[in-house]
Amino acid sequence: MPEGDTVFRTAVKLRAALVGTELTRCDIRVPRYATVDLTGQVVDEVLSRGKHLFIRVGSASIHSHLKMDGAWVIGRVRAPSFKVRIMLETADSRAAGVDLGVLEVLDRATDLDAVAHLGPDLLGEDWSAEAAARNLMADPSRALAAALLDQRVMAGVGNVYANELCFVFGLRPGTAVSKLSDPGRLATRAQQMLWANRLRVNRTTTGDTRSGKELWVYGRAGLACRRCGTLIEGDDTERVSYWCPSCQR
Repeated sequence: MPEGDTVFRTAVKLRAALVGTELTRCDIRVPRYATVDLTGQVVDEVLSRGKHLFIRVGSASIHSHLKMDGAWVIGRVRAPSFKVRIMLETADSRAAGVDLGVLEVLDRATDLDAVAHLGPDLLGEDWSAEAAARNLMADPSRALAAALLDQRVMAGVGNVYANELCFVFGLRPGTAVSKLSDPGRLATRAQQMLWANRLRVNRTTTGDTRSGKELWVYGRAGLACRRCGTLIEGDDTERVSYWCPSCQR
């Protein structure tokens, strides 16, 4: 599933391709919005909010969420046509939304109501480590990974970052939030991780960008822990989890 840094980077690309230009084609392939045609209108703004994207055109706002497999493609689209849910074109560029989990056209004046339930955006102007820490501790008995994945706590953390943050703080994914000694520090580290990766195609949490060296535990079940050498364990019964049985309590 794309995480907050991926969505932020997607917004940057869409902004460069569309903002300030007039749409020469607007083809929305969702039955409810099939008659909406924004051709001839200028794209004013592209926003990211957590894992949500907003493309503001005139009085309308195209709201999308990538969910598990979605993507916005700039330029040539190699995906089968039945996977393309929206096509936007200008005189010089093309943007296609492929396999989008959510696609709707909202009133621009109230479009952000769709994300009003989210916690502070890790890559947004509303970011507040203090607010995120309060949200995190609202249910002390909750499993840490589950709390990190709750977008109402802070917006942008996905499964990769949830597992990596648990490792960095020495706690297993199922550990109760109450075991955190400094929730504000965890919130700050989460923001630092996403910020460092917001423009990278290959994210890293270890600080090493070399292939195969980027992550501490995510996707590394059966491999040696980079810190202590113990074999990483994993559990994919519900939310995929990875941990070092020695480094994480």
